[in-house]
Amino acid sequence: MFQKLFATSNDLILTVLRVLLAVVFFPHGAQKLLGLFGGGGLHGTLALFARMGFPAFLGWLVIATEFFGPLALLFGFLTRVAALAIGVDMLMAVLLVHIHIGFFMNWTGRQKGEGFEFHLLALAIVIALLVRGAGALSVDRLIARRAE
Repeated sequence: MFQKLFATSNDLILTVLRVLLAVVFFPHGAQKLLGLFGGGGLHGTLALFARMGFPAFLGWLVIATEFFGPLALLFGFLTRVAALAIGVDMLMAVLLVHIHIGFFMNWTGRQKGEGFEFHLLALAIVIALLVRGAGALSVDRLIARRAE
């Protein structure tokens, strides 16, 4: 099992997918945890989740996933675990929030929120990382090569 968790090829495309997913998700986590980029910070985010009817534990889990998951992805450390967490995060966001709005993002400002098209793209990247691993330039690859 240890071998499968870290196994990956020297594929630069996987590296690009992994790093871009990290770059896209980190600001969302920083909004939720630190209040950067116009976010509500830890207390504001937990309060928002509470108003939406979610238990505090789930709020903490979302915040941790969206802040620490991208950091793990950036370095390619425990990539499959981080990708799975982000995938579950995106799937739950679609099912609990965005599915009611529809497919499209709110490009024109006429919808009551954002659709789920972005989430599907993130899930596609997550699936690639789950199946193929971190790719080149990753801690996972270093660990896998040392374990051989």
